[in-house]
Amino acid sequence: MEPEKNAEIIARIKYLMKEMGVRQVQFAERVGIDTSNLSKYLNGHMTLSDSFLNRMVVNLGVSKEWLLEGTDLPFGKSLVRVDSGDVHQAAGANSGTPVYDVDATAGMASGRNELFSSENIVGWVNLPNMSPNCRIVRVSGDSMAPVIMDGDFVAVREVSNPQQIYWGQIYVIQLDDFRLVKYLRRHTDPNMVVLRSENPNYDDMDVRRSDIHELLLVQHVLHINSRL
Repeated sequence: MEPEKNAEIIARIKYLMKEMGVRQVQFAERVGIDTSNLSKYLNGHMTLSDSFLNRMVVNLGVSKEWLLEGTDLPFGKSLVRVDSGDVHQAAGANSGTPVYDVDATAGMASGRNELFSSENIVGWVNLPNMSPNCRIVRVSGDSMAPVIMDGDFVAVREVSNPQQIYWGQIYVIQLDDFRLVKYLRRHTDPNMVVLRSENPNYDDMDVRRSDIHELLLVQHVLHINSRL
């Protein structure tokens, strides 16, 4: 493996550890490798092996496409199906990832505190491999179909540095007057970004980086099964 690509994958592994909220020892245990070998991989003292990468794919559910190329979602595009009974109501247990009665693609621009107000919490969901910093919100519309269908939910996490973009990932983008759920793609002009839909019936949108007030990274796509 080329040194440059090796370094890029290491950066994504470190990002993954940060998102999972684990240290090297915990990460090594989950992947199923020796901690000292993990340290050698992360320090670049040992070239990443196919066996190590495949262990992350199998044991953590990480997308190999994302791991190798930085495209796709960290945990893949497949839906996580959650039965309605797995959603703890707000009046009951409050452990897990909070679910907000908020549409990620509707309404005028609002601050993060208003969007994720405790008054908007309708329940909690416990799912493996989900960062404790995630929040679950609803998506309407078909611009991201079939990856995200109308009425599906997404687990999002705030991006502390909007300038650090993982190209090809899905984000909730906060603009002046509205929010969108789109892929972020590179633009030929470094001051611009391309917002791309999954649905080919929707055209690309060119947006200035300075017009983006907030980015929320979509880490999981969920479908709540409400059938009894």
